[in-house]
Amino acid sequence: MVAQTEFSLRARERGFHLVTDEVVRGLPPLPHMGVLHLFIKHSSAGLSINENADPDVQTDLSAVFDRLIRERESYYTHNCEGDDDMPAHAKSTLTGVSLTIPITNGRLNLGVWQGIYLCEFRNRASGRRIVATVIGE
Repeated sequence: MVAQTEFSLRARERGFHLVTDEVVRGLPPLPHMGVLHLFIKHSSAGLSINENADPDVQTDLSAVFDRLIRERESYYTHNCEGDDDMPAHAKSTLTGVSLTIPITNGRLNLGVWQGIYLCEFRNRASGRRIVATVIGE
């Protein structure tokens, strides 16, 4: 069985956002066993799996990424959409644009303290498009 759907995550401000429930709502029915592949169709945002219990992790990840990749660096040549343009692309490269998650007993087999994050790197972004592919039996 292979199923594929595309859906939007609602627009969010810059930062790391726990979106597990929103992603699950956008999925087709899950098989008993298989794999979910998520792909974000944007080059200025990313997907990640991380801590789902303490919101301080989201704040700290934002601080880490903003310190690693700063805005308004003199060596940037790509800045046609503002100061956050090139940094957003670089951050997206670090997080990646896809995730693969096992499906067990009809549910995402994430760890107890794991959740799916939208890593939003633009100051003002629209909703983000996700392609979800489910492969299973």
